[in-house]
Amino acid sequence: MKRRKRSRTLGPLWLRLVMLLGGSLCMGMAVAVAVQWVVTGSVGDIREWFEKWPTYLLLTGVLCGAVVFTLGVLLGRLWLSALLVSAVGLLLALVDYFKTTINGTPLALADFGLATQLGDVAGVAGELHPPEDFWRALIALCICAALLFLFRRLTAVTGRARFLTFSISLALTLGLFSAQGAQAAGAVFQVDVNTRLDAANSHDTYGLLLSLWRDSCLQAKKSPEGYSEAYMQDVLARIDEILAEDPVSREEPAVRPNVIMVLSESFYDLTRLPDLQFEQDPLENFHTLESESISGTFHSHYLGYGTGYLEMSMLYGITELDLGTGTNICFLEDDIYDRLDALPEQYTKGGGYTAEMLHAFDNSLYNRTVTYPRLGFSKLLFHEDMKQMDLQEPLFGGYYMRDAYLYEAALNEMKEINDSGERAFLYLITMENHQPFNADKFDYLCQIDVTSDTLSEEDMAIVRVMLEGITRADQALGKLTDALRNSPEPTIVVYFGDHRPNLFMTDGETVYTKLGLCPSNDTVDWTLEEVEDLYSTDYLIWANDAALLQGQAGTRRDSSITAVGPQLLELTGQPVSRYWALLEKVSQVSLTNIDRYFVDGTGTPSTSAETADLSDEARELLQLREDVLYDALYGQQYITAAMNEPVP
Repeated sequence: MKRRKRSRTLGPLWLRLVMLLGGSLCMGMAVAVAVQWVVTGSVGDIREWFEKWPTYLLLTGVLCGAVVFTLGVLLGRLWLSALLVSAVGLLLALVDYFKTTINGTPLALADFGLATQLGDVAGVAGELHPPEDFWRALIALCICAALLFLFRRLTAVTGRARFLTFSISLALTLGLFSAQGAQAAGAVFQVDVNTRLDAANSHDTYGLLLSLWRDSCLQAKKSPEGYSEAYMQDVLARIDEILAEDPVSREEPAVRPNVIMVLSESFYDLTRLPDLQFEQDPLENFHTLESESISGTFHSHYLGYGTGYLEMSMLYGITELDLGTGTNICFLEDDIYDRLDALPEQYTKGGGYTAEMLHAFDNSLYNRTVTYPRLGFSKLLFHEDMKQMDLQEPLFGGYYMRDAYLYEAALNEMKEINDSGERAFLYLITMENHQPFNADKFDYLCQIDVTSDTLSEEDMAIVRVMLEGITRADQALGKLTDALRNSPEPTIVVYFGDHRPNLFMTDGETVYTKLGLCPSNDTVDWTLEEVEDLYSTDYLIWANDAALLQGQAGTRRDSSITAVGPQLLELTGQPVSRYWALLEKVSQVSLTNIDRYFVDGTGTPSTSAETADLSDEARELLQLREDVLYDALYGQQYITAAMNEPVP
């Protein structure tokens, strides 16, 4: 007798649809809770978050459930869909955990620009392990998926009903991930989908998944009110008026100097940290050079990461605030980097300068091989290129190329350029002091003894690695300036730390938390003053001929990622375009303007430009800059070509 084949379904269609919907929503809630479990490391924190903002967790569950439902109908197996969505959710949670561990900031939409380079990022981050809560969340989600497998016949939809159900669910799910759908969902679940927040605040308020969804659905960069060709012509005319009324003061030097800009990885004056006693000054050269230089506080945009993003802001004059939410500044459309002339092009297009970039690592990160040539660099040298040079300095220091080796390579390049009759504009990116700060990084060597009444011996082993890295950076700086003192070629050196290291102690807290500089690793808990302090490093501008500093040697002046370029142009007396002349004006009233905070021209921090105590003239400059950048990056480029022309 022929055995009857068992039906894939059980019960009437309406019951299976109800079970399918219920199972999807329950699985969506499970994924939402599991992701937050990994992110926060505490079920209790999830409960507190839910009690404070119950609709945020519910909407996260609905979004995840919608994807589970749609994918489940498509595959014909709800349990398989549950496993796939769970895997994606846990992967995002794990990346968020690792990113927070590395630099104290959560996963943001802009970070997906580096998705294809995840292995390279992990390579420079050191050894990373999933937390125990990840495995607990994984087991919990597998149990949920197993329950759906057991009830698979009650959630199966077949035939024409399956096609119709999938079509409707796909349309509704895509709608939830559109700007219009986000507005509707936001209204129902009381989620603000219109206000832009910095990543840390958005993450803490809405949770990981909802913050990513929210950023993806925020409306595109808004155009200035009344944006048109006539509007932008009025903007151009007003810029010319301002530049004519108060021209940027500069005295053109008798000679054109070489320019060496040094982005010193994680460099800052660590002697300012409380409760650390040093046997001798670890920044002996830097502190000595300050008396011969323009120096001061250097306001950055990040803590512990973001070097490539900072480079783009410095060289191109734009920040994350100029872009749509979630846009990665290093991965814009290629032609965007051609629209406005960059800082190096203020030198190379004026004639007589050759711009080169030297990076003490490989070419894998931040899209440099695409963007840098478009910014005016004619030659890019990476670790493998410089390894082939016959230099005197040892190559490796710790895990990376020694700063001193990089500087020797740069001096060789400068000589070749000068011998050809050109001046050199060199942009150097160091790596010797890059994380990880494992105790064995420098073979347990620390040239300068340091003690603390607060930190344990295990924590001090990590501090000594940071100390040794910064000591070596300072010693290499001394070698560079000594070599330039003996050079007949006039040269200006711009030396700055890109950001402070986010130095984690043995218990997961940072050295800054341990020493009382901030209450926790979570920047949302910080005061404005704590953000301004920990988001700053130190810099100096030195020259082997004091006359090149226009009488400013030995002076103090706050600068920043976006202000140091205009500051350099002012010193060198370089003819500049309208765009960079405008940036010079803006830098006098705004050193830093990003999602996280704002710093005015005097170094006073505020939560944003809107809350800062600015004059009407300062606000007008900020608006003119915003108009110019919208036109160039998102608009019709009505005046972009004119902004690249010399100041009339």
